[in-house]
Amino acid sequence: MHSNSYEPNFVLSKTNKKHTDMDRKDFLKKGLLGTGMFVASASLGNTMKNEIDEIEPLEPIGYNHLPNPDSKIKDNSVIHKADTRGKADHGWLVSNHTFSFANYHNPERMHFGVLRVLNDDKVEAGRGFGTHPHDNMEIISIPLEGDLEHKDSMGNTAIIKSGDIQVMSAGTGIMHSEFNKNNDQSVKFLQIWVYPNKRNVTPRYDQITLDKTKSKNKFQQILSPNPDDEGVWIHQDAWFHLGNFENSTETNYQVKKKGNGVYAFIIKGSAEIEGQKLEERDGFGVWDISDLQIKATSENTEILIMDVPMMM
Repeated sequence: MHSNSYEPNFVLSKTNKKHTDMDRKDFLKKGLLGTGMFVASASLGNTMKNEIDEIEPLEPIGYNHLPNPDSKIKDNSVIHKADTRGKADHGWLVSNHTFSFANYHNPERMHFGVLRVLNDDKVEAGRGFGTHPHDNMEIISIPLEGDLEHKDSMGNTAIIKSGDIQVMSAGTGIMHSEFNKNNDQSVKFLQIWVYPNKRNVTPRYDQITLDKTKSKNKFQQILSPNPDDEGVWIHQDAWFHLGNFENSTETNYQVKKKGNGVYAFIIKGSAEIEGQKLEERDGFGVWDISDLQIKATSENTEILIMDVPMMM
C-alpha cells in the first residue's frame, strides 16, 4: 500500500486541496484541529504548510458529556455503550470512536478530562496507515490481536503485538506510519490520545512487553507519569491498568490522584462497576470518587482502566 493512501481528512495540507474555505471554517469550529494530528513542523525538514498552523489545541474544561441517566451515581458518571460509538468503515480500516474523531463529531463526546481519543481499530491484512504527522499529544497503542509494524521520523522501526504497549510523545512534531504486514490476518488495536501536561517536548518513542501473569485477577499498571514505575510513562498525571478476571472476581481500584477521574473500557467479557452493568467494548467514566468497586460477570473479562486528570 502506498504511504499516502491514508490521509486523515482533518489534516489540511498541500496534498489535500479539495477542502473548501467553508470546510475549513467548519473544522475549526468543531475544534478537532490541534489535537495530535497536525501539519509536520519545520523541525522535521518537511515543507508542508497550511492555513491552520496557528490553531490552538482544544481546551478540555472538565466533564464534556451529559450525565448518565441509567446510573445509580449519575451525577458523576457517564456511560458510552459499544453500539453508540462513532464508526468509520474504510474497507481496509474499521474504526470505532468513543470520542469525536475525524468525520465523527458529537459535542457531548469530545473527551473525558484529558483523555481525548479512544479508537478501537481493525486493520485488514497487508494494509495500514501511511506516514502522517502528530504534535503535542501522548499517543498510546495497545494491540489486541495480530502484529502492527511502526515506523517513525525518529528512526524507530518496531513490531507491536498483543501483550505489548507502545507510547509516543509527539511533542514538537513527529511523522509515523502503522502497517499490518501479515497477509493472512487482520490486526486489532486500541489507539488512545491523552493531552500532555507540557507542550513542545522532545518527541520520543517507547514500547514494552507486559508480563501477563501480573494481570491475572488483578490490575497491572501499564502506564504512569513516572519513568521509574512499572509500564511506560507519559507527560501527564495519568495511570493505566489492565486486568484479566475470572467470573465473579471482585476488586477495588483506588484512584491515584485527587481530582482524577477514571474511564473504564471493557475489552472483552462483562463487568459491574459501581453497580453499572457493562458489556464488551462499553466505556464507563466516573469522577469525584476515591475508589471503584469492580466485579467481573463473565469468564475471561479484560478491563482497561484509564485514571486521568479531569482538568488541563
